[in-house]
Amino acid sequence: MLTGIISIKSPFAVSLIAGSGAGTAVDMVLFPLDTFKTRLQSPAGFWGSGGFSGIYRGIGPAFVGSAPNAAVFFATYDTSKVLLTKYTGKSDDPVLHMTAATMSEIGACLIRVPVEIIKQRRQVSAQHNVSTLIRHVLKNEGAMGFYRGYLGTIMREIPFSIIQFPLWEFLKTQVRKQHESVSPLQSSICGAIAGGFSAAVTTPLDVVKTRIMLAKSTDVESKGQILVVMKIIYQQQGLKGLFAGVLPRTLWISIGGSIFFGTYELIKHSIT
Repeated sequence: MLTGIISIKSPFAVSLIAGSGAGTAVDMVLFPLDTFKTRLQSPAGFWGSGGFSGIYRGIGPAFVGSAPNAAVFFATYDTSKVLLTKYTGKSDDPVLHMTAATMSEIGACLIRVPVEIIKQRRQVSAQHNVSTLIRHVLKNEGAMGFYRGYLGTIMREIPFSIIQFPLWEFLKTQVRKQHESVSPLQSSICGAIAGGFSAAVTTPLDVVKTRIMLAKSTDVESKGQILVVMKIIYQQQGLKGLFAGVLPRTLWISIGGSIFFGTYELIKHSIT
């Protein structure tokens, strides 16, 4: 529908626009599933964190952070792929895709982590609004409090991305063997498969990240020691605790992957 209305030649600008549009679409449409997942992983438990009430609490920070987060990720991913392809001479190498995804996550998390801190605390608390939560972080932990859990997020996102993106690229390669090009619909199906599988196997890292971000500043978990937090969760709840929220996380990212990659390809095709 947008074809012919606007044409952008810069690959970097295309990635920024397509990435921001895709990220916002996913985060807004599937926000309730993200809330359920966060509450299931919360130390207070699902019901203690709000249950089924206020499922859109925290959507404000998510909306503000979605576009820049996704834009930075895809602009870095596509740019890295181009540069690495020139350097290695290979375009479909899984290691190239893993490297590009890793670089993208490190950059995107500079935006994602502060947003996640406020969003997740809002999702599990009906007592504080966004401005109160921001002031609380600044007062008790300073500006670096917004980056508590940065390492934990990186340690979740990098394994997730080095599984998801090479798998997405591989599935698209298989599609190209049957068709001349990959349509947005086909890309979205590949994204759903890649996202769902990656989400399921990295759930323990997501649980650890959530616990670190939600912990009180006096709790052991707030220090961000991933293995220590993982051990605490296992001792308290066993393997079940490490996979808390696996169903909504897998469902959310499967559907999200479909919307994200489909929207990304649709916008890309529409503005180039």
